[in-house]
Amino acid sequence: MKAQSALALWPPAASATAVETDHIILGFTVLTLLLTVPVFLAITYFALRYRQGEQADRSTDERRSFLIEISWMLIPYVLTLFFFGWGAKLFIASRHPPPDAMVVEAVGRQWMWKFQHPTGQSEINDLHLPVDQPVRIRITSQDVIHALYLPALRLQIAALPDRTTEIWFKADRTGTYRLYCSEYCGTDHSVMDGNLTLMTQAEYQEWLTHGGAQQSNLAAGRVIYEAYGCAGCHDGAVAGVKAPSLVGLYGRPVHLADGRTLTADADYIRAKILNPNENRLAGDGEGEGGGQGGGKGGGKGGYKQVMPSFRGVIPADDLDRLVGYLKAYDRVAEGAPR
Repeated sequence: MKAQSALALWPPAASATAVETDHIILGFTVLTLLLTVPVFLAITYFALRYRQGEQADRSTDERRSFLIEISWMLIPYVLTLFFFGWGAKLFIASRHPPPDAMVVEAVGRQWMWKFQHPTGQSEINDLHLPVDQPVRIRITSQDVIHALYLPALRLQIAALPDRTTEIWFKADRTGTYRLYCSEYCGTDHSVMDGNLTLMTQAEYQEWLTHGGAQQSNLAAGRVIYEAYGCAGCHDGAVAGVKAPSLVGLYGRPVHLADGRTLTADADYIRAKILNPNENRLAGDGEGEGGGQGGGKGGGKGGYKQVMPSFRGVIPADDLDRLVGYLKAYDRVAEGAPR
């Protein structure tokens, strides 16, 4: 495979279309300069040459040249029309993916990206794809408008609520590149990014076979933990919000208001996320509990129950990852994967 290099002023180009896009931009920029710089140079010259008080011949010349007048209109028109046709060709091609294109489903939400491969594996904020294989990304949004931006491919696609949009490409250069959200979508818009990893067909199949798409559960769980606002309350990131730490919660006894004591297992954590008011904690009449269980304190510590229910809000796969993360939260508290 012969890698195509991008222009020096551009980010690395990972597809032939990206290289061609660079050439269009450069060519049209050069054309614009050729058409405008002489005009401004002439304006500057005439302003100086014929300024007030300057000795100059200001007599009019009655000669007319229709050839010159037509030329300075027709030549720029034809040149710009050439670039219009070139760009239109690329645009039309981007709307007609080949029949054998691999379909990747994508979802944007505040503030993370979710990708699902045709074989069912999914990723959060990272996307692994093979080169020399047409790929079609179908994308939607669960909340506000986002835009998936892949600089190495020179592509951007809007993610719209209640609508599905799509784009396709064929990468031809392996490597790891950045992906971003390029549509302002709220407070943490700047951290809604990730990596695009392009690999050979053999490496991609190897990656799929050995569960590579099942991104580190702790890393994926941490992303979800932050995306749904858990960290803001339970890690003390939001000023004025007092919620119990969840470090070491899993497997510990939790004392309830009715006198019972439960073990904070996976079912307990799942139920508390979906319905925080169920199995109210001991002392909850004073505002204790925080809705998640209370971490090493076993539910004590004077926390007011203000956590909302996430039933119908968090998808099942996100809930599984979040519970898995909380089960191991005591091991990752010193350096949570991000």
